[in-house]
Order: sequence, then structure tokens, then C-alpha cells
Amino acid sequence: MDKFNFYIGPCVIESEEMCFQIADFLVNNVASPDFNITFKASYDKANRSNINSFRGIGVDKGLEVLAKVKEKFNLPVLTDCHLPSDTDKVASVVDVLQVPAFLCRQTDMILAAAEACKKHGSILKIKKGQFLSPPETENIVQKASEVLPKSQILLTERGTSFGYNRLIVDMSSYSIMKSFGVKAIHDATHCVQRPGAMGTFTGGDRDSIVPIARAAIAAGADGVFMEAHPNPTEALSDKATALNLNDVPKLTKDLFAIHKLVNNL
Repeated sequence: MDKFNFYIGPCVIESEEMCFQIADFLVNNVASPDFNITFKASYDKANRSNINSFRGIGVDKGLEVLAKVKEKFNLPVLTDCHLPSDTDKVASVVDVLQVPAFLCRQTDMILAAAEACKKHGSILKIKKGQFLSPPETENIVQKASEVLPKSQILLTERGTSFGYNRLIVDMSSYSIMKSFGVKAIHDATHCVQRPGAMGTFTGGDRDSIVPIARAAIAAGADGVFMEAHPNPTEALSDKATALNLNDVPKLTKDLFAIHKLVNNL
């Protein structure tokens, strides 16, 4: 049986040193023979609310840092890719190439990402857009599976827009998305965002991360994506919803325990 998967790391690569700090913490305080851990971090956040917000260190420097994390800590790595033209170089480094939610309907992006993942043996992880219903993700799977086997495709639930500055997680999403023959991942931290709620940056409800994540695992999610930071209030991106790194060990154990319970393991 495939192991449960956690995708954990900072929202954005702030520095090589911080990525090493987080990766070292994951290896020494979170890693378990019971589940898999993938280090995640973005080299660019192309959809920041404010043009002056920190976006990242760029694709080339970012991939260099991720390659070092992978080699130094023996962790698989994940990052976002925003342009079809970057998919090949990204897939050549990372184990999981993630298509951001706002790009999930872009056919050229999905096909380029799938081709790059096929070439380099990477996993393609696609976030369900906030503007889509769960059944509509079948179209995304159909596009990607023209190139990749469904075993190399992941869908991610990150909440659906509901009124102003609110996202709601539909717990039926996991069974619906899994019915298309792919695994479904819960995005524990983005789903509690309040997009644009602070005017020039995104707000969020960090206290809701744990109860919603527990419910998602009980509903059948195959893994959890979460952003964590050594000092969330100082994070350069998504500071309202990043988990404190020290809270991650207990949370991963608790969520995996729910997974074992609901799957009779």
C-alpha cells in the first residue's frame, strides 16, 4: 500500500539557510517510517496581492536551493511552476511539480507540465482552483492523463470561494476527485486564507487549520500539504496562515492516526 504523504515547508524560499533549517527539523523531528515527507517551497509567488510584496528568489536560484535540500537531507522536493516554458527545468530538479490553483484551467500549462513530468519521472500535482466545483476537476485529469498515467497525477483541494474574502472546504471533494482515478490531497493552510481581506495582503484563520485538516483526513484525503515557518509572524508570504514549525510534529502524528483509523490500518 502506498504511504500517506505530507508536503511541508515554507510558502516561499526566503533564503537557503531557512530552507536548510526547516528541512533539518523535518528530518529530525517529523520523519517517520509510517508516512512520506516531501519538502515544499516556492521560488516565485506570482499572484501576490501587492506588487511590492516579496515574490521569491527566482527560478534558477530557487531550483539550486531545492536541489541542495534534496541532496543534503535526502528529502523529495516540491515547488510551483507558473510558466509552460519553465516546466522542463523545474521537473528536471523536483520530485513533484505543482500547478497553482489559478492556472489549473490553462491547457497549455497542464500539458507542458505533464510532458515535463513524463520526461523526468516527476509527479504532477494540480491545485483545484477556488472557482471550480469538485466534479469539474475531471476535465483537468483528462487533460493531464493524455500524457501521464493517473498514478503520477495528484489533485489538491484548497477551498472554494464563498462570498467575499472567504474559502470553504467541501468535504465531498475528496471522494469526488478520487473517483477520477487520482489521489486527492488536502491543502491545510491555503484553505483557511481570507484572500485580499487585509487590503494589500491576504489574511487568514490559523486556528481553523487543525480542525479542518482532521475533517479532511476523515473524509478520505490521501495526504496533506501544509506551510510551516520557524516564525510565522515574520514570514515574507502568507504569514497569517503558516503553521509554527514546532507545531508540525504533533499535527502530523495526529493526522496520520486519523488516517489509520478511517482506513482500518
